[in-house]
Amino acid sequence: TDGDTFSNVFCENSKKLINVHLFALAAKYYSLPGLGVCTPLEDILEALRGDSQGTSGIKTDEFMNNKKSHEVQVMSELVGNIANYCGIMQVIDIGSGKGYLSSFLSMQYNLKVYGIDSSNTNTNGAHERNRKLKKHWRAYQSRGRANLKNQRLEKTNDKPLESEIKGEAISEKPLNNDSSLQSQDQVTIEYLVPSCGFTEVATSEASKQTEVDLEARTQSESELTEEVLAILNVLPADAVEVFSSSQCNCRELCEEEKTQRKTTSLKAQASKSSESNLYFPLTSCITADTELSDIITDLEDCMMVGLHTCGDLAANTLRIFTAKPEIKAVCSVGCCYHLLSEQFENQEECPEEVWGFPMCQYLKDRGWCCGRNARMSACLALERVAVGQMLPTESLFYRAVLQVIIEEIYGVTKSDQHVGKIFSRSSSFIDYVRKSLKKLELDDSKLPDSCIMDYYEKYKHRMNELEAFNMLKVILAPCVEVLILLDRLCYLKEQDNIAWSGLVKLFDPVKSPRCYAVIALKKQSWF
Repeated sequence: TDGDTFSNVFCENSKKLINVHLFALAAKYYSLPGLGVCTPLEDILEALRGDSQGTSGIKTDEFMNNKKSHEVQVMSELVGNIANYCGIMQVIDIGSGKGYLSSFLSMQYNLKVYGIDSSNTNTNGAHERNRKLKKHWRAYQSRGRANLKNQRLEKTNDKPLESEIKGEAISEKPLNNDSSLQSQDQVTIEYLVPSCGFTEVATSEASKQTEVDLEARTQSESELTEEVLAILNVLPADAVEVFSSSQCNCRELCEEEKTQRKTTSLKAQASKSSESNLYFPLTSCITADTELSDIITDLEDCMMVGLHTCGDLAANTLRIFTAKPEIKAVCSVGCCYHLLSEQFENQEECPEEVWGFPMCQYLKDRGWCCGRNARMSACLALERVAVGQMLPTESLFYRAVLQVIIEEIYGVTKSDQHVGKIFSRSSSFIDYVRKSLKKLELDDSKLPDSCIMDYYEKYKHRMNELEAFNMLKVILAPCVEVLILLDRLCYLKEQDNIAWSGLVKLFDPVKSPRCYAVIALKKQSWF
């Protein structure tokens, strides 16, 4: 058994580690790849697409760094396919930050995306970034429009069977032929591209430029104008970017005047509606009890996504998904495990509190607790270390010795304050200590330089021990991450309204260490 195989990792009496090799093997065995519980991304995409091809077009590396480009490219493809499969056009991006994923989903997949972030700074940054992206919108959209046209023409020539879309690639077969997809034989591009000012039916004769096509295009532009104006009436005032080159007067405007100005501005820009992708950055703090309809007044059937949602936000995303019938699917990639709240970490009884861990009833019944040290370990990146991106041993050593100084000199053993990234701005250990003490609001005048260096010299020979200890933490990191992710998956498995749920490895872990997504689709009766 597994227990017998790894029984000699620790000493039975002292409980100390005695076999590092077995420890590493055990950690590998209990990682997600070792357990084999993940559903391959290729299987998911194949089941969602059926015979259709993926969308190509905008290259994310044109306006993102390599890491973010990789994440957005991969996740947006999956989200776009899930949205298409479920027949939904609205996406809610939780913890959207500066809107990288949101804006790309809007531009490339023509989805109406609400990006919600608790930081006003991030929301304002998203607005500014979105404004800059719109300068390139015509070129991006023309490229995407051409790609869609070619894909539809190829599909028409091949004439695939409607029954091709199946979910056999997934063991629980959540994806079936009854979803509210459009007909395979004839799909209007306007439905797929709501922000485009034309209608074009992809049939075997779509390439013919006739007067009927031009008439349909003109009619679609008129309908789009009404659609955009209708959106204005239901959105929060700060969710719409008003397209106006002139500045408003400084005087106070009544609500009627504000609405009239917005309407006039949108009418003036209706003929250029292809520049106004439907992405709306909003500011709000999301909790498990958040009513999305209070934030998004035109809430409709939608899916929730989260790219590296921090701490409890990932858990709350799943709770909102299970509770709200409008939300048909979820795709959540969490991060910052060290910021998770734990129900059983402290002995204080707070039965009404909503905790980040554990979520599933199985672990709750056992009073399971990871602890902050274990959660901190889960944030480490084994794959990066494996390819030579070593841990910052010197900065970790500085931090460890600083803690000894604070405890022995100042008598502080616990604090809610954080040192932060001071190491990179410090010229020496003395400089590091003094900057840290000032940030922690401790009097550094009582500590001469010689005393600081005495501590450094006292522990310098133990730096190798610290490095070895941190390497063991890195090896253990995937095991702790498994526990957190499986807890979230089990929570979804416990719900009656979920048709399918699973874990999917989305990203290259060297580029993006938090690479696993929790994905779920609701049952058809909830569609």
